[in-house]
Amino acid sequence: MAEIRWTEESVVWLRDIHDYISRDNPIAANEVVSGIFDRAQGLVQFPQLRHKYRDEPDGEIRVLLFGHYRIAYLLKSADDIDILGVFHGALDIDEYLP
Repeated sequence: MAEIRWTEESVVWLRDIHDYISRDNPIAANEVVSGIFDRAQGLVQFPQLRHKYRDEPDGEIRVLLFGHYRIAYLLKSADDIDILGVFHGALDIDEYLP
């Protein structure tokens, strides 16, 4: 079974998303962040079924969708996944991925 690790940067993105939404609706903020986390946990079973964004020396960067958000992750192997960031769909993901 795959191990999912959230990078420090991805945790910052989640916190920023939560803080932004919670200004207007704290309950919705918790639901969105929980939904993003739960969706990412689904990668444990099927990490390769998502959109392949590009190849890297360390593995493949893939993108998982959740509502208006894109969860970028590095698939190092079927058992080794790093969540790189969580991006709103309106953002240009190329500006944020290494």
